[in-house]
Amino acid sequence: MVMNGKVVAITGASRGIGAAAARVFAAAGAKVALLARSEAEMAALTADIGADRALALACDVADAAAVSAAVAQIVAHWGQLDVLVNNAGMIEPIARIEDADPALWAQAVQVNLAGVFNGIRAALPVMKSAGTGTIITISSGAAHRPLEGWSAYCASKAGAAMLTRALHLEEGQWLRVMGLSPGTVATGMQVQIKASGINPVSRLEVTDHIPADWPAQALLWMCSPEADDWRGEEISLRDENIRRKVGLLA
Repeated sequence: MVMNGKVVAITGASRGIGAAAARVFAAAGAKVALLARSEAEMAALTADIGADRALALACDVADAAAVSAAVAQIVAHWGQLDVLVNNAGMIEPIARIEDADPALWAQAVQVNLAGVFNGIRAALPVMKSAGTGTIITISSGAAHRPLEGWSAYCASKAGAAMLTRALHLEEGQWLRVMGLSPGTVATGMQVQIKASGINPVSRLEVTDHIPADWPAQALLWMCSPEADDWRGEEISLRDENIRRKVGLLA
């Protein structure tokens, strides 16, 4: 997949899937806008990719005005926005409902659900003026089944999955809209999950998780015509057929 001349914005780009995706898209020829709160990590990633191909923008996706300002900066800098990857997310609070902190629970919804809406809302006018674009949201198996201690994460991810479907219904005639459920990925989030000791996911070993570059490669593939049959759908990276199409399995 060649992305020469394309501009890709990735939220939560300072680490994990977001950072891996930034490297994969840049290697494919794209210019990448990195949106995250961790400025030091974004600076290191920008230096690694190259300042001519990466633009670091401090941004809290829960702040609609900040997301709109970041998209405006991308357009001012590179003149376009072709792909948005809604990746930013948080797992906290990991607690049973009776013990969950209300403020942290609400923050999870703001980041995992409202953050996706904010990205979509900011990117749509730019993409619509170009008549084309791609918006991919990182989903989760937790969007479709409850897990003990993950009420905020499950509920917010379920909302984001429905938001993907609603966006496809409204704009899918010209906009490429998809979700990606990567399965369990070896990122810092898994360290938090492991430490919690709550539900079966916390008992998985490091070797049970896929590397972050697998979903990153899947995101790149999802921008190609080969993924057209999944427009408006959620792709699961647990599916061996999908892994083969992405090139992760022989």
